Amino acid sequence: MAVTDSGEKRCAVEVFATYDAEDRHRDLRAAADAGLVPWHAVEPEALDGLTGTVSPQGVVAVCRFVDVPLDDVIARQPRLVVVCVEVRDPGNAGAVLRCADAAGADAVVLAGTSVDPYNGKAVRASVGSLFHLPIVLGSPADHVVARLRAAGLTVLAADADGDIDLDDAAAGHSLALPTAWLFGNEARGLDPTVAALADKVLRVPIYGQAESLNLATAAAVCLYASARAQRTASS
Repeated sequence: MAVTDSGEKRCAVEVFATYDAEDRHRDLRAAADAGLVPWHAVEPEALDGLTGTVSPQGVVAVCRFVDVPLDDVIARQPRLVVVCVEVRDPGNAGAVLRCADAAGADAVVLAGTSVDPYNGKAVRASVGSLFHLPIVLGSPADHVVARLRAAGLTVLAADADGDIDLDDAAAGHSLALPTAWLFGNEARGLDPTVAALADKVLRVPIYGQAESLNLATAAAVCLYASARAQRTASS
């Protein structure tokens, strides 16, 4: 859990922890003190009312919202952006945030009526990545695509029925370009009208007998393919 920021904006407002957790996490207490974040030692029963889990870890931070306008993301000249369109499951959204963070993406956009990333399950599934990279909320998918393309990014859609194999795209070096990836709903995939906005629609190859990959796994495969291509091109 981050209790101070990396120099841009402090996320944590205050921290509540049981006495046992305070003793176990002295580094967190030191970080909170250094960042002038109030730390409150409480009984376990009091902490239970602040959490949505059966077995809380003993530390809860109250944090500010961390989402930013799309203009802020574009101003940073991103090279790898994740756009989730109508993603509804908080666990999936959090997992995609974690994958994007691990792959070195510059931002994640939750477009349309995607799930709230501040949902407790989404926050836990992100394992802290919610606080590591810019998040944009609520913009319509067509608006996001138009803005990112105008900023110089190639827009790629991930879809099981895509007409281009991800391996072929990687071999052709097109993944080395600044890229925005579109990922769709867990059950229905990308709406065809949204997929049609992309420059290319790619499919992840299935070599075994599995029918498909889940959203977070497909996102991880696509994002690492782009990250690898971009880093190879810049070396």
